[in-house]
Amino acid sequence: MSDVHDEYVAGDINTIDDSYEDDFDDAGNTNSERAATAVSVLTYIAESLAEEPAAVNVATKDVGNKVILSLTVGPNDMGRVIGRRGRTAQALRTVVAAAGARDNVTTSVDIVD
Repeated sequence: MSDVHDEYVAGDINTIDDSYEDDFDDAGNTNSERAATAVSVLTYIAESLAEEPAAVNVATKDVGNKVILSLTVGPNDMGRVIGRRGRTAQALRTVVAAAGARDNVTTSVDIVD
């Protein structure tokens, strides 16, 4: 067990790494800009599933060397996007991860209420 009075040790695994060298590619594009393919794929599939395609919105956020895609759909379409036992949501995450990998970007999909 660690003591409350233990000193900070550089490189401790319980610290947050503030280095953002991986957030940019050689051309200076951020991960969110490089994840355009993943955003397009997620938007296309979500709009295809939804009864209200106009209510579909995808927002991006850079977190370290990862891009979090937040998907918002209409209240009546939430069940369609999540699917039984989350199978549709898991399939969405898999396809979007493959699209992001095409552009060397790690992605994560969050479905927002």
